[in-house]
Amino acid sequence: MPLRKHWEIPGAIGCDAGGMSRNFKLIIEYDGTRYFGWQRQVDKPTIQAEIERVLSLVTRQPVILKGSGRTDAGVHALGQTASFHCDTRLTPKTFLRALNGLLPADIVIRDCCEVPDGFHARYDVLAKTYHYQILNHPVPSVVERHFSWHIQKPLNVKAMSESLYCLVGTHDFKGFEGIGSPRTHTIRTIHRAEIIKNGNDRLRVVIKGDGFLRYMVRNIVGTLVRIGMGKMPPADMERILLSRDRNLAGATAPAQGLFLVEVQYE
Repeated sequence: MPLRKHWEIPGAIGCDAGGMSRNFKLIIEYDGTRYFGWQRQVDKPTIQAEIERVLSLVTRQPVILKGSGRTDAGVHALGQTASFHCDTRLTPKTFLRALNGLLPADIVIRDCCEVPDGFHARYDVLAKTYHYQILNHPVPSVVERHFSWHIQKPLNVKAMSESLYCLVGTHDFKGFEGIGSPRTHTIRTIHRAEIIKNGNDRLRVVIKGDGFLRYMVRNIVGTLVRIGMGKMPPADMERILLSRDRNLAGATAPAQGLFLVEVQYE
């Protein structure tokens, strides 16, 4: 993966030792195609590990990122959020320039700002918005192959949309939970669930909620596609929700169509 032009500010790297401990928030965009998800792993490339590596180069001290949550291997982000504490005199503007100058081209820091010491990118989340992209066309797309799920058979978008209404509100989403989900309970609140058509052959599933279980969005989308293909009636979405039985839901949708679009805080 080609790197951007190297960040060059004479004397900037490592010049901030002896500063005061401060808290910073990053908004991050990334193409997750070649990464094994957000969370740091011992021997595999991840988004968190790559940004921490560059932050340590810039500050010459260990830096640990606290992400708003995990994204899985192959999942993308337009607005992932992370925070980190650092003993530094560098400004947010300098961090922004340095990180974008040293990170690979498939990771971009969209914004960097200083936040109160108690801010935590994960624990202070109010809501997250995910988009899932579907290319519903007989012929696949080379350009979009890493950013959408290609479905050849025409989908019944009306039936799919009808099935989503039951998800809005506070419910137990165990029926859409992936195995090994790190959670204390399966109750979540969904604020928005809809399908947006973009032309004749592109669909965007939009789901906003206060939190999500592992594979929850992808399992909902997999169920939606079965409904769109006529393999399930729209009423089955609510039946699965009430049953809390994952075996009744559709297969997990592929990772490449999923985007973490926005993380909201107070």
